[in-house]
Amino acid sequence: MEKIEFLILRNLVHNEEYLRKVLPFIKEEYFEDLEQKIVFEEISKFVLEYNNIPTREVLCIEIEKRNDVNEEQFRKLVHLVTHLEDISSEKNWLIDTTEKWCRDRAIYLALIESIQLVDGKGDKNRDAIPSILQDALAVSFDNHVGHDYLLDYEQRYDSYHKSEDKIEFDLEYFNKITKGGIPNKTLNIALAGTGVGKSLFMCHVASSVLLQGKNVLYITLEMAEEKIAERIDANLLNVNIKDIVDLPKSVFESKVNNIAKKTQGSLIIKEYPTASAHSGHFKGLLNELALKKSFRPDIIFIDYLNICASSRYKGNSNINSYSYIKAIAEELRGLAVEFNVPIVSATQTTRSGYGSSDVELTDTSESFGLPATADLMFALISTEELEELGQIMVKQLKNRYNDPTMYKRFVVGIDRAKMRLYDVEQSAQKDILDSSKEEEYDYEETQKPSLKEKFGGFKF
Repeated sequence: MEKIEFLILRNLVHNEEYLRKVLPFIKEEYFEDLEQKIVFEEISKFVLEYNNIPTREVLCIEIEKRNDVNEEQFRKLVHLVTHLEDISSEKNWLIDTTEKWCRDRAIYLALIESIQLVDGKGDKNRDAIPSILQDALAVSFDNHVGHDYLLDYEQRYDSYHKSEDKIEFDLEYFNKITKGGIPNKTLNIALAGTGVGKSLFMCHVASSVLLQGKNVLYITLEMAEEKIAERIDANLLNVNIKDIVDLPKSVFESKVNNIAKKTQGSLIIKEYPTASAHSGHFKGLLNELALKKSFRPDIIFIDYLNICASSRYKGNSNINSYSYIKAIAEELRGLAVEFNVPIVSATQTTRSGYGSSDVELTDTSESFGLPATADLMFALISTEELEELGQIMVKQLKNRYNDPTMYKRFVVGIDRAKMRLYDVEQSAQKDILDSSKEEEYDYEETQKPSLKEKFGGFKF
């Protein structure tokens, strides 16, 4: 019976269409037999240098030039090459069979490497094992090498008119600035000072997405799982957070069951120790949830970015905060792309931005590399005057979904007792929105004191 390796080599020297399709995906280490490995190496070298298929005669000449082949090996190699006859095989079957062989060999080699890492061998640590196995399982003959602007215009035109999957907010102005919600494969960041409402914002959005029937994963590195769940209870059960502990079990159970009837989604909260978990751990969690619970999130919340670890740099390594935080942001955005979900996280303001009524991108704590990576970034601003009104101001800092000058600033209502945000009356937005974007108001509304008059310290 003919081995698949011999079949592959034979078609590589006689079938140009096959060669162009599979050569970028076949690796030298996939071949166990030394002679087959050498022949494949010579084929690859020739194609790379001359962009053409080598003849069997050319292969024999190139092999003879090698310094690492003795006389006996040379005879075996010549015998192998001369027997690479041109015998046709069904094209699709041949490509599918080659793809399966590449995947099987990749998995086998990944298992061997993983065992070596478990035994303390190799230059990687054990944390690399899940990614090694995942890369092997992902081997496929994907022939997409980019978008051809002139040839792929129909595909491009169709994409302009295709409705994009987005996670909608239950807050009007957040939907306006994002054109209907946040899309998949994105990193979205809330910037705020300590105690302003970063976790409250994320818990509120997580609650609203759950009620949309979506699956939500909430990763916390700051508070315990139970504390996050308590905040979400206050939001969804419509109970003051301090009163939850006083609810009778029967009432609590009834309220939770009512929520379960309203949604087909699930919400998983996972706690990690501060600064100990990175994108590799989150990837492992996602794979474990898919395997054990058949749970695949539609959105991921990470509370919060600055206290994550980096999978590329050690926490105690000699690296500046700019590079370290930027690396974390890039890794989380890469995770969003890989799992086709939006990720929502938060970051702290600097000391100068903490009490500011007009936060800027430069007020991002530790690293300006974070806003460079994020798709959407906005500041949550609280002042004594806003607190008295039960409001919080939102200021756009970066927006890849829409024009960031549209509704650059707006306010939303905040109920801290119930960990909830809500839309305020249109009159509350007066003079906050850019004048060119304001909606019409009636005469009576325009006679009321404006926020600009109340908050003269704001920069408009």
